[in-house]
Amino acid sequence: MLAMAGCGAAFAQKKPLDVTEFEPRSMLAVKETRVERARFPVIDIHTHISFAAKSAGSVPVSAARRFLAAPADLLLVMDAKNLRTMVNLTGGYAEGLADCVAKYDKAHPGRFLTFTEPMFAEAVKPGYPRKQADAIAAAKSAGARGLKVLKTLGLFLRENLTTGALVKVDDKRFDPMWEACGAHDMPVAIHVSDPAAFFLPTDKFNERFEELNNHPDWSFHGRDYPSNADILAARDRVLARHPKTKFIGLHVGHSAENLAQVAAALDKYPNFYVEIGARIGELGRQPRASRKFFEKYQDRILFGTDAVPGGIQTPQQIFGAKLYEIYYRFLETEDEYFDYAPAAVPPQGRWRIYGLGLPEAILRKVYHANAARLLNVKVG
Repeated sequence: MLAMAGCGAAFAQKKPLDVTEFEPRSMLAVKETRVERARFPVIDIHTHISFAAKSAGSVPVSAARRFLAAPADLLLVMDAKNLRTMVNLTGGYAEGLADCVAKYDKAHPGRFLTFTEPMFAEAVKPGYPRKQADAIAAAKSAGARGLKVLKTLGLFLRENLTTGALVKVDDKRFDPMWEACGAHDMPVAIHVSDPAAFFLPTDKFNERFEELNNHPDWSFHGRDYPSNADILAARDRVLARHPKTKFIGLHVGHSAENLAQVAAALDKYPNFYVEIGARIGELGRQPRASRKFFEKYQDRILFGTDAVPGGIQTPQQIFGAKLYEIYYRFLETEDEYFDYAPAAVPPQGRWRIYGLGLPEAILRKVYHANAARLLNVKVG
């Protein structure tokens, strides 16, 4: 008996395995539905087809644009996936904005829309508030359909551009800009914070350890960064001060892990909307709460992906089955326990998601009707 016990112990020894190499294959026998085309036409309110040609750290300092994909390449996939319109949030300003509008919006009417961006490199200079408000009016005339605010504001922009104290989200220098957006009926797509885990230590208790370990510069723990709660409170003060301006809280209002918090903001601020880009990983692991959230706020939730063409993948890979089909599956089916991202190892956390199986009336609103209303466009 002792010999047998010793033999068993030898076979029972722990096997070393780095967590980054752990790729378990689910043993669940569950339904797998491939949704190749959205049930209704889609407006993707959150994509990035262009970026600033030059920046100082995370602060864009150039009006010039670099384009990530040709319109023809994008249209092939858009037509295949029932994607009616892509909204390029990072269209820049001045000549860069004009280039974007000419290359995409004017060349292919109805298929592409462009948002302008603040001139953050000018924000710490005298006369900026009036200059930025005037730039919003000029952007509207140039064809911009809204304003995109990157998390440059609140987490990167400093009093000496990249040094000195951080400029707060509710800094009154930006009040004329918010007011100008309201006056010109230009919704503001705002992203001023990141997942709550990014503000915590990158340790064994952090559910996004792998993500932050791979991208340590994404962590906002330590130094002089404000807390996530402080940033959201500053954002809410902006919403309250500018009730005639419509704000779209990107990434489910910056707080997809806490839908009760997002709901409270939606209840309090009627000028606040949200989109779902890059957060179905959070929504899909709480399907019952998410379904209730979509039912209650069905008129204020927009479809978005945060898609970025190019890079190490082709536009077809980025905009094809490996991204949009997952979003469609999440919204349209009741499939269980499936990957929320195309990558072999999830980029955010080690979990899988469940479909919401939304009814057609809500799907129509989320896919295009809500965005069409905010952007004043028609979807035929």
